[in-house]
Amino acid sequence: MSCCTNHQHPGLDLVRVQDVGLAGVDDPAVLAWAAAEDRVVVTHDAETLIAVAYERVRAGLAMPGVIEVSQEAPIGAVIADLLLLIGASRPDEWAGQVLYVPL
Repeated sequence: MSCCTNHQHPGLDLVRVQDVGLAGVDDPAVLAWAAAEDRVVVTHDAETLIAVAYERVRAGLAMPGVIEVSQEAPIGAVIADLLLLIGASRPDEWAGQVLYVPL
């Protein structure tokens, strides 16, 4: 299910947790869904989701990657950095990783 595409990356498939019935569910459930769907999670939740992501990695569970976005960062810089990450790497390179934006 795709909620939006980007004209610079027409193949980019994005969904929000709200769009897939995960609004309000706990972090382990979001990350389990992301792993099952092979989706990288982009989040502002630096307090709990990041810790759960690292717990999944330590437990040997699949974790396709998390990108933590600073809430204070200007949206234009965030979009530019996300597009740079997408263009300069393959999603499978993000497995087990937590990346931080802005770069």
